[in-house]
Amino acid sequence: QVQLVESGGGLVQPGGSLRLSCAASGFTFSWYTMSWYRQGPGKERELVASIPSAGGTRNYADSVKGRFTISRDNNKNTVYLQMNSLIPDDTARYYCNARYSLVNYWGQGTQVTVSS
Repeated sequence: QVQLVESGGGLVQPGGSLRLSCAASGFTFSWYTMSWYRQGPGKERELVASIPSAGGTRNYADSVKGRFTISRDNNKNTVYLQMNSLIPDDTARYYCNARYSLVNYWGQGTQVTVSS
């Protein structure tokens, strides 16, 4: 069964850092573009960052560029999101996404709350 399991969320103060992880199983991870999305209170889900199957050029939302870093380890079937200089507007549930052709998988999400 396909699974994407996010972890690493929590409560952090503004200016702090968190590292999210997404462990994948049940599909050929190395074929898939991996992405992080987020959905804050009263907002639509938005793309945060993406990384191609073989790594290389990453893509970031303007709102997180320079603060967040997406990476992947195809040997561990895991994608990461390093989040630095967090601000309250980063508060959201963060979802891991795997995409290949028309196939799309989602994790259950992990909550990130940035507050003092």
